[in-house]
Amino acid sequence: MDRIEVQHLFKPLDDKLMELMQSLTPADWDKQTVAKAWKVKDVVSHLLDGNIRALSSQRDKYFGDQPPAINGYNDLVAWLNKLNADWVNASKRISPDVLLILHQATGPLTSAYYQSVNPNDTAIFTVDWAGETQSLNWMHLAREYTEKWHHQQQIREATGRDGILTREFFYPFIDTFFRALPHTFRHTGAPVDTLIKITITSGIGGNWYLQKVKEGWHLLKETEAGSFAATVKIPPDIAWKLFSKSIRPDHVHARVEITGNADMAGQVLNMVSVMA
Repeated sequence: MDRIEVQHLFKPLDDKLMELMQSLTPADWDKQTVAKAWKVKDVVSHLLDGNIRALSSQRDKYFGDQPPAINGYNDLVAWLNKLNADWVNASKRISPDVLLILHQATGPLTSAYYQSVNPNDTAIFTVDWAGETQSLNWMHLAREYTEKWHHQQQIREATGRDGILTREFFYPFIDTFFRALPHTFRHTGAPVDTLIKITITSGIGGNWYLQKVKEGWHLLKETEAGSFAATVKIPPDIAWKLFSKSIRPDHVHARVEITGNADMAGQVLNMVSVMA
């Protein structure tokens, strides 16, 4: 699979966020998002936390409190969820106007830092949900991009705004999310050369192929094969919520088109490309 290029997208995506926040009405800030525990203001606060953490730990190598003993993936998720919840709860005392000022201060600095990173160096954090034990910066940055994209999209959906469900912004997001697919299938057995085709419909999506090999599963962007054990077609407005665990497979069957092996297709729908 090709390297995912996102460094040039952080600033325009952040510009979109600033425009969005400046357009929010007092009622908008209190609207519920698809992230069930968070309203719009909470998601804005979480995005600010992402900027501050990126500048502090990634740019400045300052980590503050050390994490507790991490004895597995679930411990890591629990710790990250606590960090996120602690920040959002504390930021409830911050007004929307002050949140806007803080985003204006940290957004450009964060985008500039991401632009400065050598994409081929070893990343400070691994992309655990993709099954990596060590990541290069290009994959780490792609993961950071998905965070910024899907949280902004949560705000846009909650407040009825369009803007980033476009080929420019959506395709790198979903292409990154699909890097979790081989890891999702790591315990799924099948004959070598079994192929699964996944399509995100419309012009902003595309096709991805999962192939069984001796060592596990490989993700492909193209194949000459014409026969698939299963095919799955998902609309983009469903895909971003499904794979970020905002909705679950039981809620989307009416909008998803499946042919072939239902178990394999169902495993595609179980992919989660966030730490959850």
